[in-house]
Amino acid sequence: MPPGGPGQCGDVSHSLPAEPDPVDDAESRPLPGSGATITPYRDGPLIVRGDFRLVDQDGTEIDPGRQTIALCRCGKSGIKPFCDGTHKRSGFSAPSAPSRPRPAARILREAQQTDD
Repeated sequence: MPPGGPGQCGDVSHSLPAEPDPVDDAESRPLPGSGATITPYRDGPLIVRGDFRLVDQDGTEIDPGRQTIALCRCGKSGIKPFCDGTHKRSGFSAPSAPSRPRPAARILREAQQTDD
């Protein structure tokens, strides 16, 4: 298990400037009672903060043990679904945001504009 517990990416957040410490990144913390915030980190995990439930495909709850976790995006973690920092050694590469907008996002945005 990585230092800091499962889903905390071990020492990776301290050596990779593009991936700040997920626990201390106050700007992206959700407001109390506002649900969860999911942040994909460039070349790294998905950081999930706030109130959320983590369940497997059968609906069985997985106890994350905290309100901020890192979920594996590279598929190589030894403690899936949590990140163990393997993405750094494996050369995983992915942007923080999509390279082009999703069609559903455009449709939703247009629907909201017509409702206003």
